[in-house]
Amino acid sequence: MLRALAFLTGLTLASLAVAAESPAFRSAQSEARLVADMAAVAPGESFRLGLALRPAPGWHTYWRNAGDAGAPAEIALDLPPGATVGEIAWPAPERIPYGPLVNFGYKTPVLLALPVSLPATLAPGDLVRIEAEATWLICEQVCIPETARFTLALPVAPRAVPSFTTEAAFAATDAALPRPWPGEVAAGAAPGRASLTLDAPFLNTGTLREAFFFPDAPGLIRNDAPQPLRREAGRMRLDLALADGAIPASVSGTLTLVDGGGQRASFLVDAPVTGPPAGQGVPTLALAMLMALAGGLILNLMPCVFPVLAMKAMGLAKLSGAASLRVRAHAASMAAGMVVSFAILGGALAGLRAAGLSVGWGFQFTEPAFVAAMAWLVLAVGLNLSGLFQVPGTGVGQGLAGQRGHGAAFLTGVLAVLLAAPCTAPFMAAALGAAALLPPAEGMAIFVALGLGMALPYLLLAAAPGLAARLPRPGPWMERLRQALAFPMYATAAWLVSVLAAQAGPEGVLLGLLGGVVLAAGLFALGLAQRAGGGRWGPGLAAVALLVALALLPRLSVAPAAAASPGVEPWSAARVAELRAAGRPVLVNATAAWCITCQVNERLAFQAPAVQAAFAATNLAYLKADWTRGDAAIGALLREHGRDGVPLYLYWAPGATQPVLLPQLLTEGLVLAALTGG
Repeated sequence: MLRALAFLTGLTLASLAVAAESPAFRSAQSEARLVADMAAVAPGESFRLGLALRPAPGWHTYWRNAGDAGAPAEIALDLPPGATVGEIAWPAPERIPYGPLVNFGYKTPVLLALPVSLPATLAPGDLVRIEAEATWLICEQVCIPETARFTLALPVAPRAVPSFTTEAAFAATDAALPRPWPGEVAAGAAPGRASLTLDAPFLNTGTLREAFFFPDAPGLIRNDAPQPLRREAGRMRLDLALADGAIPASVSGTLTLVDGGGQRASFLVDAPVTGPPAGQGVPTLALAMLMALAGGLILNLMPCVFPVLAMKAMGLAKLSGAASLRVRAHAASMAAGMVVSFAILGGALAGLRAAGLSVGWGFQFTEPAFVAAMAWLVLAVGLNLSGLFQVPGTGVGQGLAGQRGHGAAFLTGVLAVLLAAPCTAPFMAAALGAAALLPPAEGMAIFVALGLGMALPYLLLAAAPGLAARLPRPGPWMERLRQALAFPMYATAAWLVSVLAAQAGPEGVLLGLLGGVVLAAGLFALGLAQRAGGGRWGPGLAAVALLVALALLPRLSVAPAAAASPGVEPWSAARVAELRAAGRPVLVNATAAWCITCQVNERLAFQAPAVQAAFAATNLAYLKADWTRGDAAIGALLREHGRDGVPLYLYWAPGATQPVLLPQLLTEGLVLAALTGG
């Protein structure tokens, strides 16, 4: 009798053990089955199901965030009525590099468990039948998607009975699950960079060998970038490189720590972004404003603003011998135009960034319609200087260069700032980068400092109006100079049309030229009416011409982009990683067709025969990040390296982990020195 009872008990336990696992799916790449942690379940209680995956040697499956490539496993369950299922509990993954890519997943057996809650209406003796369809990606040199269907039948008992055959697998899964971080976590972020600072008084940071953060969602960080670990007493910090265009409001994921003995521990971290990255080294507001002041002053010497400032210098010369109060007011008006314009640009940048857009210095020139409008404005100024028409309130042909009207002086300051956007002067890059990282109010102060720096010569004239007496006296030479200054304005308009060619191709050039002809015809009619002694027909025709030209702008915004230059390899983060992994030196040129500084550098430095020979001799990969029409990925690249606009030059020597930043004003010698490590 006892032997019979023991035999029946063993037979029951054996059948329950078998019921806790489905038949296995097997392929050359993997083995999979559906398992339960209970051999018998109870009404109204919960248990766990799991997809047990065993990759073949050399193969791997993926975590919930697969990294640069791949896809996570998916499990679809068909449960009895009233039963509910929760989310998969993902064990901590490992990094799986593959060429320039880094994936997140599992090279060893893994159990993906998920909780199931049963209804209380079940009765002992019932059978819970579960059907599941699972899909997963299994990869080695190639990736193979696999799908399998599983069936599992679990008996219902008054009390749940654990499965001793799957107990070890679920215990191993529980040990590999990340736990909540037991201390405080702080996150900081700026375009291109982020940091996690963790209070860990319970942790001996000196024994840590490495740490790695796996983000919950793809697209947050550059998976191939190193994550430097910095240790302090009771605290640790992990520096992260954000993915192109990532602007996180919070940083969440799994942090895996490895000690000197190779033991792993994983933790869940989730922290809102409360400021810039720790240890970013953002300049103080005072230093950033000082750099902005210097950059704005040097901006007066950049080729972008030469046409406008030369024109205004002639206007100031007309003040020679004028009353001090008049000189002060005229110079102050132009300075005010510059300061107000920089403040408006700074506010626009801050607002667009707050809206989640990736914009930087000169962002307005990435829009073909703005470039065309600027070309027409500069053309109109040139026609005014040539005497074709006059601006109301000034003498005939004097316009913005005239001595009358402080509104004209103010508008000249505005025009100078608009034309200055394609240029980046020394000190400006660091100041603009700081403005992007500091709070909005402090960022605005930096832009105001830029305007003050550009306006400094005119503020000096306003403070010491006696300086105007040293300017040449007005005379017939000024009329000839005024007409001559029209030609730099025409040249500027032609350059802006060439920018349209790079942005929108032949169609963009046609629309830009057509709008210029229509506008010139309207201004010609205005000038005829003014010479005839007045009449409303002239201003009316000019207004109609302006409306016709403006109607062309929406078509420019949708015009196709021009084709890339032959022989020039476009930049991408993946391509840079691939070239660096191959051991080649890499030079990235972040540029734009509207950036005069960029074009001058390219002709004087990169196209020099000695530099081209050095490129060939070192097998250098030369990549262009063309920001002409704006690109969120390139904008993120700029901010990752502390810049808010082009140009940006990055050079990676073979095997280097960090690039060398070349100066914004280049010479042939500077480029050769960077390539040779001199």
